[in-house]
Amino acid sequence: MAHRKQLTRLKAPYLKRILLDPARVEDWEKYPWNLPLFRGHEFELEFTTPITIIVGENGTGKSTLLEAIGALAGYDEAGGGKGYRPVDHSGAIDKSGAALANTFRGHWLPKVTAGWFFRAESFYSVARYLDQAALEDPFRPPPPDFLSWSHGEGFIRFFEERCRRQGIYILDEPESALSPSRQIELLKMLRRMDQSGTAQVIMATHSPLLMACPGARLFRISRFGLDPTDFSDTDHFRMMRDFCTDPQAFMEEALREDDA
Repeated sequence: MAHRKQLTRLKAPYLKRILLDPARVEDWEKYPWNLPLFRGHEFELEFTTPITIIVGENGTGKSTLLEAIGALAGYDEAGGGKGYRPVDHSGAIDKSGAALANTFRGHWLPKVTAGWFFRAESFYSVARYLDQAALEDPFRPPPPDFLSWSHGEGFIRFFEERCRRQGIYILDEPESALSPSRQIELLKMLRRMDQSGTAQVIMATHSPLLMACPGARLFRISRFGLDPTDFSDTDHFRMMRDFCTDPQAFMEEALREDDA
């Protein structure tokens, strides 16, 4: 595969920092500005490593935060690359990610916005978009046909195809269709991206395997806000550790009904 010309000789991360501009927020009681992330009407996230991983329970704002970062980089909220619009948003109700992006300021050095915004929930829409675009352009190579593979194989093939170039890659729960062995394959790719120095990755995940990515900086979103954390201090790791230590006792405790 031919490599594209480098956009810059500077190493990742390219997006250095994002911060909330309180003057741009119209209603602090409205979602997503009422999330614990923005308690005190302040928010700042600094990127110091090529790979940044964000963890937290559902409903804490992980995906909305990634949507906002994607919008800052010029990506559609459904995912894809620059200029892609694989989903019709005319009837969309939730546009909180784009709205949040309008209240953010991003600091870049340099502003490298090539790359990809991957969302598991819209993978098929994006894959169909790519196949259709290739079919309609006689000068393009044959369509990648990601959908002819199993879900997990299609994901991995997609990552291998798209994540070799210099750029910023935003991954929202990529483990959704990946078995543990496929997650290891993704970890190998992430390590190559980290070592290349030409890729910045910002990922939200529930997978303890992906959280353990060597060299990554890990943040946890909780009811107290967003804070750096260690892999071994996450609830995900502790739960899996307790399960592996004594599966029977873990299941008995986990499935015990609360007293009425």
